[in-house]
Amino acid sequence: MNLPLSPARDDLRRPDGVRLALDRWGAAPADVLFAHGFGQTRGAWSASADVLCAAGLHCLTLDSRGHGDSDWNPAGEPYAIEQLGQDLLACAQREPQKPILVGASMGGLLGLAAQARAQCFSALVLVDIAPRWDAAGVARILGFMSAHPAGFESLEAAADAVAGYLPHRPRKSEDALRAVLRQGHDGRWRWHWDPRLLDDVGRAGEAHREALDAAARSIDVPTLLISGGRSDLIGDGEVAHFLDLVPHARHHRIADATHMVAGDRNDLFTASILDFVKQLGTDAPGTAGAST
Repeated sequence: MNLPLSPARDDLRRPDGVRLALDRWGAAPADVLFAHGFGQTRGAWSASADVLCAAGLHCLTLDSRGHGDSDWNPAGEPYAIEQLGQDLLACAQREPQKPILVGASMGGLLGLAAQARAQCFSALVLVDIAPRWDAAGVARILGFMSAHPAGFESLEAAADAVAGYLPHRPRKSEDALRAVLRQGHDGRWRWHWDPRLLDDVGRAGEAHREALDAAARSIDVPTLLISGGRSDLIGDGEVAHFLDLVPHARHHRIADATHMVAGDRNDLFTASILDFVKQLGTDAPGTAGAST
């Protein structure tokens, strides 16, 4: 049995002084750069990065500003989608070769915009996200994220809330919850992300749809869209719209996964990335899009 690999910490200081937390799996340069979804951390990718690194692919996982171990914006300085995109672009451009982006939800949209602006990735893997999404699904996610502004009195109470939101998942252990919650001086447990992000970024996505359509039309690198068959954000209509914008893209649906694809079926998710990477030597833009 192979033991999990231990990543090396490799932070990045931005011009405004904000420090971004990264983990490097394997030696530099990175073959794959992982960008998490809104409200997540780089820890969401650990299982996949471990498998990919064991297969010979060096990986870099990032906490977006305001998330996880990365710094929060100073009080009075709002967050902006463009700001988070610039952070991701800086991480990619620091590598001596263009990495493959694997971006979930917010991370995928940031990567799509960064690629259109600076052609900083050699290929794109978008995880259950596209320029169009179901607004009701987003509202459900944001509703859960904003439901406990005062935090939780205990890890047990937090586990109850997560179980109610994700009833198909095994109940979260205290160790797992400690990775995504912080205990304040008042003893209560709160999420690891800055709550200001909800209004500054989380509810601002609708305003960027036309720009995201234009960004998608400009993509000329190999592209894979991985969607969850039980997703409440990306359905057949959203997939069809994306494939119309990016005709050379491929689509793979993981039937029993929700929007949280990597967490629901990490084995199938990681296998689909490995298969995509193996095909990069023979696939090229211009190949007709395919859904599986």
